[in-house]
Amino acid sequence: MWRSVVTGMLTVVLGLAAVPGAPAQSARWWFDDGRAEVVTVSPEGTFRDGHGREVLLRGYNVSGTAKLAEHGGLPFPSTAEAAVSASSLRRLTGANAVRFLITWERVEPRSGQIDRGYLDRVAAQVKEFLNAGLFVFLDYHQDLYSRYLFNVDSWYTGDGAPEWVVRAGGYPKEYCEGCVNWGQNMKNNKAVTMATYDFWHNRRIETEAGPRGILDAFLAQTETALNHLRNSLSANEFRRIVGFNPLNEPYAGRYDEGQQGPAWERDLLTPFYHRVRAAMDRAGWTAKPLFAEPLVYWNINTSVFQEPGGLTEIPPLGQRFVFNAHFYDAKARSGILKPGKAGDGEYTADIRAVRERAQYHRTAPILTEFGHPLTGFTSDKTPSILKAAYQSLDSGLAGKNWWREARNAAPPMSATQWQWDTNSGRHRELMNGNPNKVLTEADAWMDEDFSPVHKDNSGTVVPRLDRRVIDRAYPRAVAGRTLAFSFEDLSRDGGTVQQWQRVPAEHPAMARLTADRRHAVLVWRSTGSAAPTEVQLPEDLAAGALVSDLGTFGTLPAYNGSGIGVERHAGAARLLLPGGPAGTLHAALIAPATTDTALLAQAKTELTTWAAASFGSR
Repeated sequence: MWRSVVTGMLTVVLGLAAVPGAPAQSARWWFDDGRAEVVTVSPEGTFRDGHGREVLLRGYNVSGTAKLAEHGGLPFPSTAEAAVSASSLRRLTGANAVRFLITWERVEPRSGQIDRGYLDRVAAQVKEFLNAGLFVFLDYHQDLYSRYLFNVDSWYTGDGAPEWVVRAGGYPKEYCEGCVNWGQNMKNNKAVTMATYDFWHNRRIETEAGPRGILDAFLAQTETALNHLRNSLSANEFRRIVGFNPLNEPYAGRYDEGQQGPAWERDLLTPFYHRVRAAMDRAGWTAKPLFAEPLVYWNINTSVFQEPGGLTEIPPLGQRFVFNAHFYDAKARSGILKPGKAGDGEYTADIRAVRERAQYHRTAPILTEFGHPLTGFTSDKTPSILKAAYQSLDSGLAGKNWWREARNAAPPMSATQWQWDTNSGRHRELMNGNPNKVLTEADAWMDEDFSPVHKDNSGTVVPRLDRRVIDRAYPRAVAGRTLAFSFEDLSRDGGTVQQWQRVPAEHPAMARLTADRRHAVLVWRSTGSAAPTEVQLPEDLAAGALVSDLGTFGTLPAYNGSGIGVERHAGAARLLLPGGPAGTLHAALIAPATTDTALLAQAKTELTTWAAASFGSR
């Protein structure tokens, strides 16, 4: 909804094959065992694996196609296509996680009758991502409550609740007064607001299975679906399931008399999350956190739509939950509130708000949706918006200040970009079942176009934008506490190189090594874990240079089971770095390869001196 609602502000302002029982990812080294595949929330509010390493989840939503009727509510037309998507995701981006979409309307197409065939197909597609080495968390998706609220010739549509719920609700003919974009239906379409309100207030309706509360029915099928999916996966596969997002972009529909967002979150949304949490426990998901999202409008970056929220009037949720948020640049989407492009450090305050709310709730934060359209009248802003979004996720500092203020950097935050659709531009969606309204272009969803990839004429999945944006360095697993991380991606905005971070002149060797080149910097304090720190490397840095207190190389060697090295697997590359005793400060700079050994030696001195001065040696 965030992706679209802001365009309407114009009106407001102007007026690999799975083997049953096999490990999800073959263990290549001792530290790639089952402990590396278990991700939980630590007491300090980070994701950690069984080795005690901080884990950063980075990837994409797969995919918006699940919202369409085209493939029966599945993200992909077949299991084979899911495998293509998973392998291309690893190859082109090095991602390690996906948010996998499913919908209530497909799980329970008739009251009380679960479509286990659909769930089997979901499980088969999920397995392709697990077996490609990716973590998965499930998302029960909804937009505008349900497609069945909308007329066959409507400009809009939805996804989420099944037809039998809508039919029993007796809602008025949908109409969105003054709307120029689909997201505005959330507040302005009476059918949508009434149906959403009824969901949260558990209205009792007559169904073929007898009288049922709508919310009760949702929870019952959720528990059944979670139990079915757990049983459809082997124990080894289920380990890589990170958690469950029970409802996308929650909103009240309308508030009760005197009620506002924080009270609605306290009185209706939070009890819902606790009921889902109990259902997860009964379904065997006890060790998996619930990804809890606040009121959708709580952090939209324009006062026109922003509403108070953020789960502020409840006690801390704790480690059995994850603080889950979305962020889109609403001003940029409006086309008028942000005439220019995103700049260095632009979203640091927006993402800081997410981190702070997670800190209050004593849990890990994650941004499960962000992005910007690749086509359309604001798409010229996309390269800068994506760069700024990843910058804020990586460090929370402007690039121009990073080296001098790194001690104030936030640790990198987990995130999944919207969306990874390998069939972008190749759809055939009958909008609202209308054979005279066949959508084929882009996402086939109300003029949206967010996928950074598509298939070319040969059927190969290829990027639709500068690959430097999506092929990124990030710390996958840190054997300690991450103190600071930064990646200068040098992504292109048309013919212009976007360079927002440079090493200051007081570090001349590092400045020369990184001048006008992509580079990454990681600083961490060891916890003494025997398992190494892992840094995901983009293709162009996989044979790059390393400057670190742990060692210096003009060209990174292949990993041989110990020490420092790069391992390539499933189309991706990871740098493995051993750690020292607990409390040891480590720093690593990864840059393009060089044969200048004197430059490397001087850069190592500069890096270690800077790190000790910025963070203290112990």
